[in-house]
Amino acid sequence: MGFADLGGLAYPWDSLTPFAERARAHPRGLVDLSIGTPVDPTPAVVRDALAAAGDAHGYPTTHGTPVLREAVVDWFARRRGVPGLDPDAVLPTVGSKELVGLLPSLLRLGPGDVVVHPATAYPTYDVGARLAGATPLATDRVEDWSGRGDVRLVWVNSPGNPTGEVLGVEELARIVAAAREIGALVVSDECYAELAWAEPFATEGVPSILDPRVSGGSTHGLLAAYSLSKQSNLAGYRAAFVGGDPAVVADLLTTRKHLGMIVPAPVQAAMVAALSDDAHVAAQREVYRRRRDVLLPALGEVGLEVDGSQAGLYLWSRPAGAADGEDCWRTVGDLADLGILVGPGAFYGPAAAGHVRVALTATDERVHEAAARLSGA
Repeated sequence: MGFADLGGLAYPWDSLTPFAERARAHPRGLVDLSIGTPVDPTPAVVRDALAAAGDAHGYPTTHGTPVLREAVVDWFARRRGVPGLDPDAVLPTVGSKELVGLLPSLLRLGPGDVVVHPATAYPTYDVGARLAGATPLATDRVEDWSGRGDVRLVWVNSPGNPTGEVLGVEELARIVAAAREIGALVVSDECYAELAWAEPFATEGVPSILDPRVSGGSTHGLLAAYSLSKQSNLAGYRAAFVGGDPAVVADLLTTRKHLGMIVPAPVQAAMVAALSDDAHVAAQREVYRRRRDVLLPALGEVGLEVDGSQAGLYLWSRPAGAADGEDCWRTVGDLADLGILVGPGAFYGPAAAGHVRVALTATDERVHEAAARLSGA
């Protein structure tokens, strides 16, 4: 399959290069708020665990060590309201992007199969479906796919990237019920779940697809994917996992064994440390909260409204009063003239063409610098 089979889709971030150069020419330098890559240090407890496991002369286990899988199970119960998950139904992945991009292929989907994903979404959901030869369907309406026998996989992303929107228990349960009626697998990408800002989610937590209130107490036909990149500043470790339906996880495990898709042993040890320590997660959440509190009013001062953004690392922004179809590139250009680089909504589908994504992942100094430029403008 050639790249042309993706409909001529180039890697979207490459098209941002001219705006990055424009922003970099600012006298006080570039403030890059375009990509959600962590800039803060990896916690010492995690780095120490990685170093202690550095003598990794043998092959690691694809399924993950029993200690790691128990740590994931404990974390689901403690942090996500999901008790009693089967340790055998947990599987580490090499970051979450590879799972998102390859899952339709790993499930052996192909022509005639439909993969549903949110209307405004991380582009890898669409790309993964196309790589498998399946048909992506971008929609937020359950009515658009319920009752359809060709729908095989339904992606949920809550909290969403880029919108930061959170789906409640009733919404998630409705998706699960509709998917189970047609035998489709629901996979929920939940990697921003520890970064909730709006109530009731900031206090009560973001519901997981595996929450018994959503699942009815059964993981049948359900998977939850999670990454430690955001909560623990582990993007460079490529540390993530998926858990849920034991039969689906077992099938994925067998396939991944054949393909050699294994998380390195030192990273598995580091994951145990990260999952077992809530203190560093709470501290990092407060760092992002402070940065959010600085950027949010500053965006308003230049006439940008923020939609959604109940959770996650982004402020989903648009010009106040902008009509549907407003060109996000104009906003990108205006901000680039201030030396601030943001992500165009066009990267996330036609429904997002009027917005820009403003990331909280810059140092405190750069965030305050961006706010000063916005306020001055």
